Amino acid sequence: MPSAEISVDVSNLTKKFGDFVAVDNISFSVAAGEIFGFLGPNGAGKSTTIRMLCGIISPTSGHGTVRGYPITGDLRQIKKIIGYMSQKFSLYDDLSPYENLDFYSGVYPIPRSRRKEQIAKALELSGLIERKDDLTGNLAAGLKQRLALACALLHEPEILFLDEPTAGVDPLSRRNFWEIIYNLSQSGVTIFVTTHYMDEAEHCDRIAFINSGQLIKIDSPRNLKISGPKLLEIECDDWLKAFRVLKENEADVGESALFGTKIHLTLKPDSETVINRLFQDSGIAMCARREIFPSLEDMFVYLLKGDR
Repeated sequence: MPSAEISVDVSNLTKKFGDFVAVDNISFSVAAGEIFGFLGPNGAGKSTTIRMLCGIISPTSGHGTVRGYPITGDLRQIKKIIGYMSQKFSLYDDLSPYENLDFYSGVYPIPRSRRKEQIAKALELSGLIERKDDLTGNLAAGLKQRLALACALLHEPEILFLDEPTAGVDPLSRRNFWEIIYNLSQSGVTIFVTTHYMDEAEHCDRIAFINSGQLIKIDSPRNLKISGPKLLEIECDDWLKAFRVLKENEADVGESALFGTKIHLTLKPDSETVINRLFQDSGIAMCARREIFPSLEDMFVYLLKGDR
């Protein structure tokens, strides 16, 4: 019988396209009801992993199960229990939201007797009741996003795969979208999401960093941040000049990055003495300095810069 505790289980999963290794021997598991974030740069293997788990493509080697069903077996069982939403919002612009939902209700295994009821629930969930008869092509990106999510949830899946679902959507729409995701998770739906937005990654129970097809690290956002190197946050009167000076002397002072008008610096031994000298020689006044834990964005950059 499929496990009720583990929604997704992956062991040594690999996908090759010719000589190119898109996903390289990765292993992880996702608990039921968990919001699991998959982070990595473009081409890291995030979408390929999701497509394998959804049964869209077959792995080259390794094993994976979704709710206990093998991803290389009878995929009909998997497709009954998963929802999938890509960043391209696979909607028909010349149909209304109601017509899009009606179409997808026929694609999913929803009995005809329940289709109107499920469509009504989806319209309420997405807040599109008043726009249900408008042309989908005329909807704003945030509303299209909610409609695409509603289509993926029509058959009430146990596991929801979201592949860059908020790309190109304004911040308010992203916030509203994540409120829906939270509610789904609270109701027991497992969420597997890829994103480039660090503020969204903070919402996840756990995050997996992937680069060049390989998993680098998996942990909660909090644990990831406190396990990273301590940083020096610097404020200067001429922050842009200060940043340029630090970048030119990175080999001596450590890696630096801009966060607004503040500079985050991964310190090397005795680098503060070097920084003081560089600023003094360049006529830069340091207004404030403090040691901080890295942000998720800091950790993202730190982990992807090397095999650490």
